[in-house]
Amino acid sequence: MELHFTLKVALRTSSDVTPAREMIGEYLEEANRTILVKGASDGYGAQVVEWAIEGNKIDLVVESGRYVRAHDALMRIRKPLAAKLGKDFRIGLRAIEVESFVITMPAEKPLKQLKIPYVKSIEYENGAIQLSLDVGESEIENRVPDRILTLMEDKIQQQSYGGKAEHWQVLWQSEKKEHKFFEDPTQAMVKEGWLKRGASRGQWIHGPQSTQMFRAFEKIVLEELLGPLGYREMIFPKLVPWEVWQRSGHAKGVYPEIYYVCPPKTRDPDYWEEVSDYYKVTHEVPTALIKEKIGEPIGGMCYAQCPPFWVYLQGETIPTDEFPIKVFDRSGTSHRYESGGIHGMERVDEFHRIEIVWLGTKDQVLECSKELHERYMHIFNEILELEWRKAWVTPWFMAQEGLNGVAAQSEAGTTDYEAVLPYRGENGEWLEFQNVSVNGTKYPSGFNVKCQSGEELWSGCSGVGLERWASAFFAQKGLDPANWPEGFARRVGQIQKGIRFL
Repeated sequence: MELHFTLKVALRTSSDVTPAREMIGEYLEEANRTILVKGASDGYGAQVVEWAIEGNKIDLVVESGRYVRAHDALMRIRKPLAAKLGKDFRIGLRAIEVESFVITMPAEKPLKQLKIPYVKSIEYENGAIQLSLDVGESEIENRVPDRILTLMEDKIQQQSYGGKAEHWQVLWQSEKKEHKFFEDPTQAMVKEGWLKRGASRGQWIHGPQSTQMFRAFEKIVLEELLGPLGYREMIFPKLVPWEVWQRSGHAKGVYPEIYYVCPPKTRDPDYWEEVSDYYKVTHEVPTALIKEKIGEPIGGMCYAQCPPFWVYLQGETIPTDEFPIKVFDRSGTSHRYESGGIHGMERVDEFHRIEIVWLGTKDQVLECSKELHERYMHIFNEILELEWRKAWVTPWFMAQEGLNGVAAQSEAGTTDYEAVLPYRGENGEWLEFQNVSVNGTKYPSGFNVKCQSGEELWSGCSGVGLERWASAFFAQKGLDPANWPEGFARRVGQIQKGIRFL
């Protein structure tokens, strides 16, 4: 079967519409031949299949397929009909009342139980999902049915993907290396006093030794990549309001993974006195009481580093000769509520990252991406001497929206860099420790950034996760400097003493 819409509405008028019956009939017949099929292939337009008049209302039943959708057809009808009623009969068209709106769409199997705004029911029968919508004139004008349809098609596509892994295609792989270390690097660093667990979930405190390693990785990135390629440092905000995530696209699916931010309803000490008093008496923090005194979430802690940067450019027209713009940020932590598997520093809720962002014409962005790939290959092969591979994967901006496959813009997408973890065994897990993403027009379009010449703007981003680099490197090389490549050991220098405990 094909996508099908059935829309039943009542057009409310200012007075009895019976005198206009003949005109209405002729108008609807003409509309079925003309405006309701415009832009659609033969047989794929919309049609008014039933109509009736009763007092101050005109009842319509509109049916359609994918093209000239029933609610769009209604909008095509409304204005010319209102003009004819007003001019010839002095009757006003007051409102549209939706009696029922059913969308039938093909699906191989039923979906899980869902709660979707403006959807009264979802039923499955004979290879089709039937949606019953609860929408009115305002929702139709604001294209809510189209967004519901897009959402449902995404969910059906995900289901038809059948729980397969995300798209993954290997692009390059290094030669196998002989490894001398087969321990979990996090546990080894804990045992040596380099690391301790923080007080919060998925959080680590890095001692002097571990911090020194992070700074060595940063130095490599600055000296071998960011400096030679001309990237400029900026500081991006780490609290991200909803409007930024709406523009970046993260608002589509980020909710299970973000740390939410709720401000106090007031900073008046009297308002908070009972909270303070409760703690002073009980030595317990009254979290239930606090929940009553904080406002609605205004957004969340940094999840993906680059969206707040785009506010700097939002709504601006930039001189053509300013491109490509190349910047980076390393000013603070990122936060993600990870599900399961949190045991080491490779998968944490709080992590440290250098975020690299570039912006320009399509050709400039692709060239910047190529340069980054070349520098990363140099670093991982000649300085860190890792065993690694890179693969073309489902773009991060699709994965974060719950989508599989590859990007619609063929040259946009994400390349993941993966390192073997010897302690996981001969055929064990590889760790994704680096990526390079070409994001197409996603961000310039979302934040309304324009080029003086009128050329289409693209962008890219690449996050250097220090925890991931450390996990990959020390899993293969261990903690003994004697086994480290000279290029890394030189940048570390003499390892600092840690803090001793009795």
